Amino acid sequence: MKRFAVVAVVLFASAVFAAEEAKKEAEDDKAKTYRRLIPADVLRDFPGMCFASTKCATVEPGKTWDLTPFCGRSTCVVSEDKPPRLLELVEDCGPLPLANPKCKLDEEKTNKTAPFPGCCPQFKCEDGAKLEYPEIPTVAPVPEESAPAASSTPKA
Repeated sequence: MKRFAVVAVVLFASAVFAAEEAKKEAEDDKAKTYRRLIPADVLRDFPGMCFASTKCATVEPGKTWDLTPFCGRSTCVVSEDKPPRLLELVEDCGPLPLANPKCKLDEEKTNKTAPFPGCCPQFKCEDGAKLEYPEIPTVAPVPEESAPAASSTPKA
């Protein structure tokens, strides 16, 4: 149960961080990017290294790899837990905005083959129109006495 609580706290903290980063980027009118920590895939023959499935390769802690054919990148991270665990810091474009007839994909500015974050979709809206993004459900911290539960935390 303690392990689940630690994972829940790590995921919650990364979700809060991602929400704050998304808010800052929205204020700057830049492309939205999202960051989240997830448990890393680890191969039994390569403990201490993350497995990058998009590369079919192992990656040392602290190293980053792109997520081609997806738009994003990941970094192998060692947690501060005791004992330490491997985590994957995933950075990507996040969810697409909700449909809005006054906003269209900007084909001229969107470059799907550019390195991250340049590959994220760019949108052009009519004056006064704004893009809205879907809520991203996150795991909230759970007291050790409670049963595991998931909840939705609104983004900033």
